[in-house]
Amino acid sequence: MDEFQARRLVEAYADMILRISFQYLKHTHDAEDICQTVFLKYLSGNYTFDSIEHEKAWIIRTTINTCKDLVKSAHFRRTVPLEEAERIAAPASQDPEILDALQALPKNYRISIYLFYYEGYSAREIGQVLRKSEATVNQYLSRARRKLRSLLTEERRQIV
Repeated sequence: MDEFQARRLVEAYADMILRISFQYLKHTHDAEDICQTVFLKYLSGNYTFDSIEHEKAWIIRTTINTCKDLVKSAHFRRTVPLEEAERIAAPASQDPEILDALQALPKNYRISIYLFYYEGYSAREIGQVLRKSEATVNQYLSRARRKLRSLLTEERRQIV
């Protein structure tokens, strides 16, 4: 595709994509990201259309589907606008004893515990992030809890 064709697409469809995206997402930045994504899909694919109406219908359908995909994503569900985040107080510092025990865990256990308890991800979502099965993540969590319990009990015995 040449530069002229790319400019024609942007001039013809950018505003429409932004308006549709904003209706779905209610955030200008997300709508702009969708606009870029739709154009990238178009430019990276080898699409041929019967008419301008067919091309426009493809752009609209792709925009809607891309918005729906974003709304379903974990990233979208777990983020808030910066203005809302400013109102939330910073979390209190964690007990150093627990943090030290966490650092002593193997990497997969440590990451699973962190994502589960601190970030609020489910075992299924953690599995998707780590590219592991949900059962494997549940096993990591179970073993990590057991090891943490053991480490913390051991530390408390040493203090007394």
